[in-house]
Amino acid sequence: MQNNMMTLITGGTGKTGRRVAERLARRGLPIRIASRAGQSPFDWNRPESWASALQGIDAVYIAYSPDLATPGAQEIIQAFTEQAVRQGVGRFVLLSGRGEAAAQRSEQIVLAARASSTILRADWFNQNFSEDFLADSVRRGQVMLPVGAVPEPFIDADDIADVALAALTDARHAGQVYELSGPRALTFEQATLEIARAAGRDIGYQQIPLDTFLSAVAGMGAGQAYLDLLRFLFTEVLDGRNASPTDGVQRALGRPPRDFADFARDAAASGCWAPLAA
Repeated sequence: MQNNMMTLITGGTGKTGRRVAERLARRGLPIRIASRAGQSPFDWNRPESWASALQGIDAVYIAYSPDLATPGAQEIIQAFTEQAVRQGVGRFVLLSGRGEAAAQRSEQIVLAARASSTILRADWFNQNFSEDFLADSVRRGQVMLPVGAVPEPFIDADDIADVALAALTDARHAGQVYELSGPRALTFEQATLEIARAAGRDIGYQQIPLDTFLSAVAGMGAGQAYLDLLRFLFTEVLDGRNASPTDGVQRALGRPPRDFADFARDAAASGCWAPLAA
């Protein structure tokens, strides 16, 4: 990747997009952050916002929200990549979900759009426990989710960003599909216990019925589309299909992925799990 190539980061304020942007910036590479409130206003549901965001762009990191498995995502990715190619984009790196058949249809669209595309299929992020979603539950000392003893090899968002950086800047990753996971699988209860150990305090885990969980999320203002996504993730995807760790990080970067215990230690040291005031 030449130093004058401009990269568009969609979801540029999210868990992975923010990290990808930081890494490119540290290398002195030009970037454009695309988000609804960013320097280039961008909305997946407003195609009229795409052209200005894509102006002068050579490569795109695609982090589609809410998820590639949601209804309508395939059509949006098709339209977006077609427009991006018309405007001169030569490289795509797509963040996808591991074990999501619906997401794989969008993957094929991106791979067909440009031979230099790379697909990153990721497991559940470590940072779901420390950045929004489950962070408040950890701070309160009780994580309650509708999932039991299903192992998940949680992946660190920093590992995802490192692979994305490599794919955006090195043509050797063109055409690759990397399945990204951590080095070992943990149940959500085991992950919670590791967090408690790192934080030095009691943090419990409780499996609750799916409808109870969704009702609680709805009570916090979540829309139906997000509730449908959670139902899909906690029923179909978390059925054990992703229980085995993969070698995607090792293949892409030549090093092993970060262990959950290391993530928990560093997150605890940052103070992000300090107990909420009563």
